[in-house]
Amino acid sequence: MAGGTTKKMVTGRISAVILDSVTKKPIDYATVSLIKNKDNKSVNGAVTDERGKLSLSNINPDEYKLSIGFMGYKTKIMVVKTTPERPDLNVGTIYLSPTASNLKEVEISGVAPLIENKVDKIVYNAEQDITNAGGDATDVMRKVPMLSVDVNGNLQMRGSAVRVLINGKPSGTMANSVADALKMIPAEQIKSVEVITSPSAKYDAEGSGGIVNIITKKKTAEGTSGSVNASVGTRSNNGAFNLNAKTGRLSLTTSLGVNQAYPQNSLVRSMNSLVAADGSLSTVSQDGYSKWSRVGYNGSAGLDYDFNNYHNISTNVKINRFSNGGPGSSNVLTNGFPSVNTRDMDMGFNNMDWNIDYRKTSKREGEEFSVSAQLTTGRNTSDFSNRTVFSEMYFPPGGGPGVMLPDVIIDGSNTGKNNEYTLQSDYVYPINKTTTLETGIKGISRKILSAYGESLQDFDYDQKVGAAYGVLGFKLGKNVTAKAGVRAEYTDINAISGHKDKFGHDYFNVFPSAVISQALKGGSSVKLSYNKRISRPSLFYLNPFENKSDQYNVMRGNPELDPEITQNMEMGYSTYIKGSVINASIFYRTTKNVIESAILPIPGTEAEGQRFLTTYLNIGRSQSYGMNVFASYNPKPKWTLMTNVGLNTYEVNNPATNINTGTFLNYTVFGRSAYALPGGWNTEIWGVVNSPKRTFQGKTDAMYFYGGAVKKEIMKKKASVGLNVLNPFSRDLIINTVNKGSNYEQKNNIHYPLRSFGVNFSYNFGKLKFTQPKKGVKNDDVKKEDQGGMGGVQN
Repeated sequence: MAGGTTKKMVTGRISAVILDSVTKKPIDYATVSLIKNKDNKSVNGAVTDERGKLSLSNINPDEYKLSIGFMGYKTKIMVVKTTPERPDLNVGTIYLSPTASNLKEVEISGVAPLIENKVDKIVYNAEQDITNAGGDATDVMRKVPMLSVDVNGNLQMRGSAVRVLINGKPSGTMANSVADALKMIPAEQIKSVEVITSPSAKYDAEGSGGIVNIITKKKTAEGTSGSVNASVGTRSNNGAFNLNAKTGRLSLTTSLGVNQAYPQNSLVRSMNSLVAADGSLSTVSQDGYSKWSRVGYNGSAGLDYDFNNYHNISTNVKINRFSNGGPGSSNVLTNGFPSVNTRDMDMGFNNMDWNIDYRKTSKREGEEFSVSAQLTTGRNTSDFSNRTVFSEMYFPPGGGPGVMLPDVIIDGSNTGKNNEYTLQSDYVYPINKTTTLETGIKGISRKILSAYGESLQDFDYDQKVGAAYGVLGFKLGKNVTAKAGVRAEYTDINAISGHKDKFGHDYFNVFPSAVISQALKGGSSVKLSYNKRISRPSLFYLNPFENKSDQYNVMRGNPELDPEITQNMEMGYSTYIKGSVINASIFYRTTKNVIESAILPIPGTEAEGQRFLTTYLNIGRSQSYGMNVFASYNPKPKWTLMTNVGLNTYEVNNPATNINTGTFLNYTVFGRSAYALPGGWNTEIWGVVNSPKRTFQGKTDAMYFYGGAVKKEIMKKKASVGLNVLNPFSRDLIINTVNKGSNYEQKNNIHYPLRSFGVNFSYNFGKLKFTQPKKGVKNDDVKKEDQGGMGGVQN
């Protein structure tokens, strides 16, 4: 109690990025030691992450030696110094030189792998795939392991729904239509795609198939840096711009992407038929086209500030604007009576996401507390006009005088608004070196308002979700790790459909999850996982607005859908054999309250012909078995062969409604061959086959996608130019769909224009030095797949 005051010592951090001096690629798991210069005592150490990022915390101001080493590289030692005035030091980029015996090998294999298999996910590095240039996110998803995409851009994993996140967070555009949202993102903006097949309880429980996280190229960098990408093609034009700036503790990022698809004719033929109780047959056949175009843009701006080594705040705003639609015309035969139908459709999507995140760390390594908030607003419109003209006299059945039927004109519009508010807090506490506790709470409030119908009825939908979770990660011996947790979610729904119909309900669910992984010799590993998940229907499934742009095939949502509940079990195995990578898994999944589209007949007169309603129903319980195998092989150092094969069964049963589909096999096969030529040239070809898709009422034919690309690096590897092609040997992708009921049938034949040729250019400037990603809001709790089909054929 005697003897004056004690001076406070401010600690700081030392950061750097470790790169290969030849390939300029990050070196992960490089060993770093911090040694006091005056006495050569080691005071700290770490290994670099997958981006080559190094961060040493709790460093007292002093002069040190920084020693960096890695197998096959020369050890580098440099002197660094921090002061009380400037406790934080960013050393910048440090290049390690390969040893003489390793130099040639590094020059050949220094490019990051296209596919990476990690403990909890598979990562597809889209920026390493030159065939993506000139496309959009839909084209990228077709080549991601375990994912399948149909002609409208609907995304599934192993035949089931997935949740799609952008940089770990939900998007307002995704909340309306995943298919349309994917078409808005230029492929050049995508850095990688993470496929999480068995999410822990920390994630929202949404998505029976798992989670897909799209990582874009916007990054935080020291100084000023960025990239420009542009592509011009016969099918669409894309552009993307990214700019990053960092000075001291402040980081700024911004990005802009634009997309335009040319209007192209899609040939559309359909036949509706129904056999009445008296045996009479009612039919409507259409033979025509739709001519859809698309234009949209997305932009974002972000700010990140480190108050000190332990406190960080960040905010980001994303805006999406997108519209598609166009005219169409069909020659119609209604029970043999001819007419001509002309129509026009226009849909618009306008969304904004605003996030604010606060993160606090401590001197205890791995401890972290965060609070995140998100506001999502959306306004989406649908407008259509439909006119049927009769050019011949109509003679009623059974005789009678002929009459000239009047023109039938149908107009409709729908404006939907969606406001969503989210607040969550997460805490990670390392109990000891082998055990970590993760816990958190979350609240979501959704307000959906849709004006629809001739009298502008309102669909007013309120949903509130409260959640809490706990996850414990621990080791069970030297080579065995495990993670187990539980998540509890309470959902409360109140809604008004039309002027009078009120309904509401609430439900409480508990979602356990567990995974255990064992490391084997030679870098192999095996893991076993289990989780339970939910898929709540989103606005697209719920909206009671009737889209009569095709008056013979009306589309409408169902506001009284129940959520799907799914249980998943999976066993996976990964190994490396003489430079080859093999990842295999088998799984079992069971789902109750399965949501699928349904085709139902609409009663009508003989003159109207047979009309159908497409809506969504809870059809019953399903079970599915499946497997997935991914393999990569290098026959020569510069030649890479890759394949991905997925199989799963489809079966739905419901004794109450007499639904029993039997068991069908679905499959997806992907193949790729890439070869690097001297002088900065790269070539690549690829192909995807998706099996026929089954539903409880019918099936859609198989689909084939294939393409190739060539790219040349220029301007000292800061830029590149390339050519790419998609389905060059046929203009159209021909898709046949048949749906059947007890006494009715609907057939569709679509010629979708898919062939394209394109030229692309990419330029990077500045030196990127990546920061650690910040955590924030991740709303993963709304079912959003299979949404492209309700908007008609889209280019």
